This record gives sequence, C-alpha cells and structure tokens, in this order.
Amino acid sequence: MLLKWDYDLFEMINGLAVDHTTINVWMRFFAEYAEYFFYLGIFVYWFTRKQENRRMVAKALCSAALAMGIGSLIGMLFYRNRPFVSHEVHQLIEHAANASFPSSHAIGAFVIATSIWLYRRKDGYVWLALAVLIALSRIWTGVHYPIDVTVGALLGIGSAVAVNKLFTQWALARRGLAAGLSFFEKIERKLGYKS
Repeated sequence: MLLKWDYDLFEMINGLAVDHTTINVWMRFFAEYAEYFFYLGIFVYWFTRKQENRRMVAKALCSAALAMGIGSLIGMLFYRNRPFVSHEVHQLIEHAANASFPSSHAIGAFVIATSIWLYRRKDGYVWLALAVLIALSRIWTGVHYPIDVTVGALLGIGSAVAVNKLFTQWALARRGLAAGLSFFEKIERKLGYKS
C-alpha cells in the first residue's frame, strides 16, 4: 500500500517533466548543483568569524556526520533500487544505479538547513526552501522516490535537532565545542588571520 502510494506520487511528479519542460532546466540545476550552495554557505558562515556562526557551523557538521552515517546504515540494511532501474521514467540527469533509500541529497540539505534555522530563523527559512527544492527536484528528475527524500529530510531534521539539544543540555559537549573553537582561533591568530 505504502509503496504503491509512493510510486503513484513519483509518477505524478516525474510526469511533470513532460508536461512542464520549461521548468526542467531549473530542476536539473537543483538536482545536481544546488547542494553546492550549502557548502558555500557553511564556508561563509564560518569565515565571518563570529562566535555564534562558528558554533552553528560546528554543530551543523556534527549533525551532518551523524545523519549521513545513519543514512548509510539504513541504505545497507534496506537496499532499494533507483526508480530508473525498476521502472520506465523520465530521467533528466545521469546517476549511478546505486541505493536510492534514503536520499543523501535530502539528508545533507535538510541537516544543514535545519542547523542554520535553529540559530538564524530568517536565514534558515531560505535554506529550508532550498532544501525542499532539492528534494523535489530529485523526484522530478527521476532519481528518487518520494519516500527516499521524505525519510532523508526527516533524518536530516532529526539529527540537527538532536545534536543541537546534545550541545545545549550536556555540559561536557558544550565545553568540548568551546575548547575546539578556542583552539582553532588560537591557530588563526598565530597564522595572522585573526587579531
């Protein structure tokens, strides 16, 4: 029942690639390249050298490591073929015929977007909107099912919230984070990058 619903929804969204061809160029862009905005965002937030931004980035990277690790484990335990392996689809981007579930693009986008949202609400809403577009585009272009991106999104959001809570409520984690940031800043000062 759930898999039938999943495939029906996939067919509907993927079918839009035929009905709305003018949007395909954007969906290809979001599916293949929009994730680089997240890398750039993390880089920019870190190098603004504000203490709050650096805490946010450090937590985001910890959250991403946790979410990707869990996602890899789930992918090994519950292997699922990509839609284009099992069905005839409108495939708009090249992709290896590897595990489809859960979507690592959705995990990565939502874990970073949520981590930013927890610190900077206005920025976070923009990043979350971009994450939604990435998730949608992975279905539109024929490389993921809706359940793949939904579970990936939930895993990313859950990991970001859990890691943030860990650093907020566990004193040892807070001290470790503060010590790590302080150590990095000492190195920066020695290299002349920070006064």
